[in-house]
Amino acid sequence: MMIIYLILVLTVIASGSLIFFFKSGDQRLMKFLLAFSGAFLIGITFLILIPEVYREATVFTGLFVLLGFVLQLFLELITEGAEHGHKHTHSDDERVSPFLLLIGLCIHAFLEGMPLVKNIGDGLTRSLVSGIVVHNIPISLTLMGLFLHYGLSMRKAFVFLFVFAMMTPLGSVFSRILDSSLTVSVASYFNYILAVVVGIFLHVSTTILFETEENHRYNMQKFVTILSGLAIAFAISFFE
Repeated sequence: MMIIYLILVLTVIASGSLIFFFKSGDQRLMKFLLAFSGAFLIGITFLILIPEVYREATVFTGLFVLLGFVLQLFLELITEGAEHGHKHTHSDDERVSPFLLLIGLCIHAFLEGMPLVKNIGDGLTRSLVSGIVVHNIPISLTLMGLFLHYGLSMRKAFVFLFVFAMMTPLGSVFSRILDSSLTVSVASYFNYILAVVVGIFLHVSTTILFETEENHRYNMQKFVTILSGLAIAFAISFFE
């Protein structure tokens, strides 16, 4: 599992560092990146995660998917949509606390890490990791940009970014600790944990796809980008 944790952390740090290569006010590349990540995430969710969740479904499975969806809505009261690449600017008296922003995204990342309790050889784990990695690229870019926009020093911004990067591995470690300390294996609750993550993924991915362009209009380039994301998700699901 250490290689998974290393990939998750390094992806966040590397993606956040890309903010220094973006020209001020140039959001074109970010929009394409968001469109791709949203399509890939929803593809992974429908082709792999939902079938897995409903393989051993109970009457509560749909409730936990809905819980994840609603939980993400609540988290966005704090993060204002940073999970799906939104970068809102505010006047000085309206600025969002970087600390509150970090807390909201850390909760989001921690929950995404909780289903990662199996080894990298497991197909579901590989799919979850790939979804989280692609999803974290625009989040990290947006988060780093917001930290700098709200006046944090570069050093402090990277410290905050590192804290966010550690949350998904910590979510996985937390599940493993529960698994070893409880009398009942965490595997008994795995589907419910995964169902919550599915709800989160559904909210984030659909929001990205509906809001990647003003007035909800797509040009041909974005359409091709979305098809590419879906095609890669399908390829991954086909070889699982």
